[in-house]
Formats: sequence, C-alpha cells, structure tokens
Amino acid sequence: MNTTCLSAPLAGRRRRRHSQQFKAEVVGACCQPGVSIAAIALANGLNANLLRRWVVDAEQTRTTSAKVESSARDTAGQAGALASFVPVKLDPTPSLPDIRIELKRNGTLVTVTWPTGAAAECGAWLREVLR
Repeated sequence: MNTTCLSAPLAGRRRRRHSQQFKAEVVGACCQPGVSIAAIALANGLNANLLRRWVVDAEQTRTTSAKVESSARDTAGQAGALASFVPVKLDPTPSLPDIRIELKRNGTLVTVTWPTGAAAECGAWLREVLR
C-alpha cells in the first residue's frame, strides 16, 4: 500500500500580525470587571492564551512605568524632605528585666536570677540542673 499523500499538501498557516491599537482595544476590553478573557478572544478570533499573554504584558508595562514615575517623584521629593529633616533625640532603650527561674524540688524552693545578656549561659546551666 502506498502511504504517500495523493492530494496537494495543505498550505501552512500564516502568522497574523495585529496592530498596537487593536491589541490595546482588546486588552482594554479584558480589563472590564466580570469579563472572560476566553470570551473576548473568541469574539475577536484570537487564541485565549495569546490574549492572556497580551494582558500580562500590558500589566507589566503599566507596573514598570508606574515604578519609574514613582522613583522620579521620590527622588524629587527627597531633596525637599532632607531640607526639612529635624533630628529627634530618643531615650536609650530600656534594659530588659533579668531572667527569673523558680525551681521546686522535694518541698524546697530555689529562685535564680540571671542577667538577660547571658541568656545562652542560663540555658546551658538550666539543662545541666534538670538532668
């Protein structure tokens, strides 16, 4: 049996090109609340995955341009902010209370007070005592 194709080969699909205006209109339609990207794609003869990529690209472009604008405003605002900076003297950090441990064994109560700065040593001592 001969398996070669007897009819003429089908012409391959050509890649379509869409204008930026068309893309912007379709992406804008997708940004409306309650609208399905798949429905918009179907109505415009597009693949839903392609349209989703256009929407993501548009969101990234908006985010990038917003960051650039924000950065420019922040840089301009910092010059004014530095001129109006007023240093404020803060109280030193209050010291933390000491570690207090109460041990009860056979009716005897032992209270140990340990400085907070040596908490690691306190933990090691407590492990030894509780063995």
